[in-house]
Amino acid sequence: MNKALFFTLLFLTSVMNLKAQDYQAEETPINDAFTKLIEDSNDYQGYKVVDYTDLITLKKNTLNFIGILKNEITTQKNSLNQQQEESAKLKADLEETQKQLEDVTAEKDAITFLGMPFSKGSYMALMWGIVAALIIALLFFIFRYKKGHSDTSEARNKLSTTEKEFELYRAKALEKEQRLGRLLQDERNKSSDR
Repeated sequence: MNKALFFTLLFLTSVMNLKAQDYQAEETPINDAFTKLIEDSNDYQGYKVVDYTDLITLKKNTLNFIGILKNEITTQKNSLNQQQEESAKLKADLEETQKQLEDVTAEKDAITFLGMPFSKGSYMALMWGIVAALIIALLFFIFRYKKGHSDTSEARNKLSTTEKEFELYRAKALEKEQRLGRLLQDERNKSSDR
């Protein structure tokens, strides 16, 4: 925006400088014509007497020059107005383009997740937060699985030990029962023998 405005002002300044030099160059013949008219005039009792046709010619040339200057001023005003309108239009276009650029940049930097817009930084933080939560949950479940597996192994070992002890107890109890049964039978046999 500043570059366009700067170049427009630089262009206008250079055009005005060139026109000012043209006016100075054009003023010289009129100035010379007045000087020549005064020098060519005769002196009469402290007054200057000028030739009427030379005076009319100078008047006509001066009016023509003034007309040319008026036309040039009008043309320059129109040109200046047109350039100002164009400059205003370019400024408005530049502002619109900058706004569109900001919108596109914001849209480019935004990511929509679950229907909500996030900046890239927020989106990355959210994603890494989700990943961290999933890793923590995975570690928790692995820990629980290992603990459950070790508890199951321990219970199986205890069950195996208990079954072995029970088998030993059963074997001892059977043996004891058989011994007691024999003793009882022996006692019965002794009682019946008597």
